[in-house]
Amino acid sequence: QRKGISGTKVDVVIDEIPHDHGHNHDHQNHRNLEDISRIIQGSDLSQAVKDRSIMMFRKLAEAEGKIHNQPIEEVHFHEVGATDSIVDIVGAAICIESIAPDMIMSSAVELGGGFVKCEHGIFPVPAPATAEILAGIPVKSGAAPYEMTTPTGALILACNAVKFGPMQDLRISRTAYGIGNRDMDIPNVLRVHLAESTGHANGLPETRKALVMECNIDDMNPEMYGYVMEILFGLGADDVFITPVMMKKARPASKLTVLCSPDKKQTMTETLLTHTTSLGVRSYEVDKTMLEREFTKIQTKYGEVTVKTAIYRGKHLKSKPEYEDCIRLAKEHGIPVQKIYDEISRQLNNGE
Repeated sequence: QRKGISGTKVDVVIDEIPHDHGHNHDHQNHRNLEDISRIIQGSDLSQAVKDRSIMMFRKLAEAEGKIHNQPIEEVHFHEVGATDSIVDIVGAAICIESIAPDMIMSSAVELGGGFVKCEHGIFPVPAPATAEILAGIPVKSGAAPYEMTTPTGALILACNAVKFGPMQDLRISRTAYGIGNRDMDIPNVLRVHLAESTGHANGLPETRKALVMECNIDDMNPEMYGYVMEILFGLGADDVFITPVMMKKARPASKLTVLCSPDKKQTMTETLLTHTTSLGVRSYEVDKTMLEREFTKIQTKYGEVTVKTAIYRGKHLKSKPEYEDCIRLAKEHGIPVQKIYDEISRQLNNGE
């Protein structure tokens, strides 16, 4: 139990020495991606579990390669190359195959605080690998003065969750808790819900309340808009866009619009007033109607890509690949991103 909450705690026993899933990263393992792939491919696991597990380790190799300025073939895993971490990652892949969820969603990832001991020394939280793996994913910190998300945990979330942020409208059927080793002032548990969406009844679009926030700006350096938009998206904005307008005294200007959930009104207001030259913000509620969305991963000759499909009355209406995946593959192969889109379009049209 942790703070009165009971759950499951797993120990990985290696040579009769249990690994208690604490947060010390100082293991002496130097396997590379090829070594780990060989171990996984030589197992009796299903091919789907093997592929998902290797995909996660490949992402780790890409992160470590970027940190150490090495090609992924030369990257040697340290902490996450340890046998217990391999079990963690493969175990997650087995769990996902067993449950077969339509989608995995996560809250913003809690990093914790303080310092952590790694192979290369003592670093502030998050560890370098954790920070790189979670690039572009909403995070938060300060819940405890310890590392709350390890590179292994970050890897599992980053590779399998398709959405991060506040919980949407769900009908929860089951809840389970995983118990951490450290006993802290807060419950050291990982909570997982198995749930169904309450929207899209009968395959119809779902309508929910959203907040539109606007400000007209005629005196801000245009170079600043990209930074402001990055901050707003990082805080959970659903959309941010700019519209050319004409203001008083015939001044050309821009209308900066933010679409977000109503509970983010205060945060977005403070951000707009702090990071732009606007002296005020308008806001009003609207009804936002959305088609049901399904996320699937397809394998192309260039690599794996997540495809988003809109569904109406149970039928697939339209599909498109995730932009970030296409850009990543285009960079990896040194080809125009349009080639990635064309290949995905060909596969989708042929039903591959």
